[in-house]
Amino acid sequence: MEWVQQLINGISLGSIYGLIALGYTMVYGIIKLINFAHGDVFMIGAFVGFYAITGWGLGFFPALLLAMTVCAILGVLIERIAYKRLRNATRIAALITAIGVSLLIEYGVIYVRGAQPEAYPNVLPNKSFEFFGAQISSQSLLILSVSIVLMLILQFIVHKTKIGKAMRAVSHDMDAARLMGINVDNTISATFAIGSAMAGAAGVIFGVYYTKIEPLMGIIPGLKAFVAAVLGGIGIIPGAMVGGLVLGVVETIVSALGFSLWRDAAAFIILILILLFRPSGIFGKNAREKV
Repeated sequence: MEWVQQLINGISLGSIYGLIALGYTMVYGIIKLINFAHGDVFMIGAFVGFYAITGWGLGFFPALLLAMTVCAILGVLIERIAYKRLRNATRIAALITAIGVSLLIEYGVIYVRGAQPEAYPNVLPNKSFEFFGAQISSQSLLILSVSIVLMLILQFIVHKTKIGKAMRAVSHDMDAARLMGINVDNTISATFAIGSAMAGAAGVIFGVYYTKIEPLMGIIPGLKAFVAAVLGGIGIIPGAMVGGLVLGVVETIVSALGFSLWRDAAAFIILILILLFRPSGIFGKNAREKV
């Protein structure tokens, strides 16, 4: 059946948004910063995976791990160079810096390699099989499986490891965490590293799924992932993944109904509605902020 196929496609797309949204929500949960350079880390991950596959002949999973590693290092560098000194600055200063870092990465990549797009090599078998009368591709299921596994690993790290407990402590009260002996700087760097690694994984998955990559590819998925993070409840890790899945399904439904030109607009219409009627998101709780 056609709707089953559309649902699977929507969930696959949404899982990519969810992986990118995890980085937004983790960073915001710790230091209340919207890292608008995060979409460009996603783009770097896609290109690292591309060159690893075409230049070094690596398979999908080694390329995925390499992209995650490179993006984790890049995330730490961005935090240490651009954001660390602005921790006590106004939010608008941090926001402008994030936009500046985003433009620097985008046009730095264009300067180094040019603006021409690349076609991702076909590294995964793409077999189709029937499921409830619909033709489902093995690529879609693999992408969804990898996304869910990474999400579960992240949940384990945050709730069961020492660095995860430090992240939650810093998120709750940074000053109290510092007084208890937690290295806040290292904890924030680890948050950027993990969130950026997720974006790198999403970049490789996106390249395999959509085949075309280019230096400005991170802008729209990055903004949509931000919408997904807000939709799920920014600062809440499961909310980012759920928000991404909802957004992916909505986009696919909009396209299936014949309004493909409106699929990008749908994400921002959802953002406006969420901000109007439930600013805390699906999993968020309304909390008063002391001024």
